[in-house]
Amino acid sequence: MRTAGSTQALAVPAKPSGQGSGINGGEFLMLALATCYCNDLYREAQRLGIALEGARVEATAEFAGVGLAASNIRYRASVRSSAPAQDMARLLRETDAVAEVHNTLRCGVPVTLLLEE
Repeated sequence: MRTAGSTQALAVPAKPSGQGSGINGGEFLMLALATCYCNDLYREAQRLGIALEGARVEATAEFAGVGLAASNIRYRASVRSSAPAQDMARLLRETDAVAEVHNTLRCGVPVTLLLEE
């Protein structure tokens, strides 16, 4: 992976059979949602002047069958902070509004296969 000039490797184990990865795309999609929101919580907390002591984000979805889009995508976040409850609610809402992965899914961006010639 490469982001803003920084390259990182993500070790993905193979399936026990050796064919394919041991983590499926749906799991990675939920990981992307949870990771994006968690990172953005810290960014937005700093912008709003809210000190966070910790955050936990869980994302879930339903996959009805091969080739079908995910449905019922949901996520929840819990944060630890000494900030007032109304500030925390504002942080959660504003982070939801700017989370890039979430907004990408919400607007239904086309995905294009590029074949090598």
